[in-house]
Amino acid sequence: MANVQGRGTGSRGFASMDPQRQRQIASQGGRAAHVQGTAHEFSSEEARAAGRKGGEAVSRNREHMAEIGRRGGESRGNSAQSRGGNGVGRAVLGRDSPDAGTATPGIAISELDDPSARNN
Repeated sequence: MANVQGRGTGSRGFASMDPQRQRQIASQGGRAAHVQGTAHEFSSEEARAAGRKGGEAVSRNREHMAEIGRRGGESRGNSAQSRGGNGVGRAVLGRDSPDAGTATPGIAISELDDPSARNN
């Protein structure tokens, strides 16, 4: 007998229940496990390992990672434009910069090219 909601092949069992009823039962089970002291609580080390495992799985998907990078770049550009910038980050040359000594230390590269960008 087919289920009215189109879930599963029968009209019995947890999988054939209304999703709201499933959540209600699962929630009761979770509360009962905590009361009994049998619920699993992740230690920070277990949580770190789980996060690492998930991150590795996600980063294998090159298309997904490219999309994340694209969104980040777009977001960074949009936020710079809203601040009046041109969407390009302002690099500051300093003592530890690979280009140290080629420009005045502590001066943003954009200031060297654009005098109006200087904070006088």
